[in-house]
Amino acid sequence: MLKNMFIQNGLGAGISDITQSVIYFIGILLICYISFIISRKIILKMASKMTLKSKNNWDDVFYMKKVFHWFSHITPALIIYISAGLFIPYHSLIQRIGLSYMYVIGIFVLQSILDAIKDIYQGYEISKSRPIKGYIQVVQLSLFVMGSILIIATMMNRSPWVLLSSLGALMAIIILMFRDSILGFVAGVQLSGNDMVRLGDWIEMPKYRADGNVIDVSLNTIKVQNWDKTITSIPTYAFVSDSFKNWRGMQESGGRRIKRSLFIDMTSIKFCTEEMIERYERIEYISEYIYRKREEIENYNYKKLVDTTQMANGRRLTNIGTFRAYLQSYLVNHPKINKDMTLLVRQLTPTEHGLPIEIYVFTNDCVWANYEEIQADIFDHILTVVSEFDLLVFQSPTGHDLQNCFETDFQDEKYLIQRNS
Repeated sequence: MLKNMFIQNGLGAGISDITQSVIYFIGILLICYISFIISRKIILKMASKMTLKSKNNWDDVFYMKKVFHWFSHITPALIIYISAGLFIPYHSLIQRIGLSYMYVIGIFVLQSILDAIKDIYQGYEISKSRPIKGYIQVVQLSLFVMGSILIIATMMNRSPWVLLSSLGALMAIIILMFRDSILGFVAGVQLSGNDMVRLGDWIEMPKYRADGNVIDVSLNTIKVQNWDKTITSIPTYAFVSDSFKNWRGMQESGGRRIKRSLFIDMTSIKFCTEEMIERYERIEYISEYIYRKREEIENYNYKKLVDTTQMANGRRLTNIGTFRAYLQSYLVNHPKINKDMTLLVRQLTPTEHGLPIEIYVFTNDCVWANYEEIQADIFDHILTVVSEFDLLVFQSPTGHDLQNCFETDFQDEKYLIQRNS
């Protein structure tokens, strides 16, 4: 033994023992490094060949997540554990170090496998409706906690159960430390079980100023990419404790709602004259309506012996009612309106801004840009055609209107002065 050789050369027993241990330690470290390099090359070379020959993608993911890289650490760990017999005074400590090293490798291997499983699962369509990232993170966190306890117990040469029992007083602190993770896990189970949030869903959450698509669902947070391309991170449990709007139902229904009102100046609402009715009859969308309604009203007034010389007597067509009939027919014939969903043109309660005529329909295109274009085209047409029914759209007076008013008053006053002079 090296110790005897050092003693024969004049070194003391204590120094010889320490020198022998240092030499063994350096030698073992060198062997561990060489074995790590060799095993890494062999394992990675075999793994690379296997992934190239395989037609599946899962082994490529395992390779990218460094599952095989961590396996190459097993050889040095075994060498440290086996060589513990060379260190007589520190035999137990070296064995515990080697064993702890194996536990660390095992934890990282399992963590890498779980990461690979998560990435493989995300390649399937079901991952959008049933994300498992949160569950994977819970398992990884549990592995880390259990592995840490096992390593500490091994280094202290105590049973893990004894260590766990001594941690009872620290449970409150542990629960406090992992509060968000525990809440996030419970919320994740509820969100997944009730299918409340999926990857790609458009959600609105005003409390967190979130309005956009869900791009990530994890244990602690759900990330939303807003329409201005900013990203909002929201605690997972907030989706259970707070309210939010999910637009998925709209996207899956095949229709997106238009709910907008047009305010009519009530001073422009009136009964239709014969000239107005004849003019409306030439409008394609309501020609049949005018003919039918005119015949119905004439029959009613004739049977009731109504004195039609007075406009207030009997039944008559109004320009606002005819306008509503036109809008109904126009929307029914519009190629971008979903006819299988609600289609309404209705009056709302009159306000100081006029009489609201509300358009309540659904487009057959849910894409945001297309929806806005359809909505704009519809109201472009309505705002232009409203004057054909002798109606005025209400608009608050502007500086231009007041200027015209003053100019009119000035011209009238000037005319009166000239006439009197």
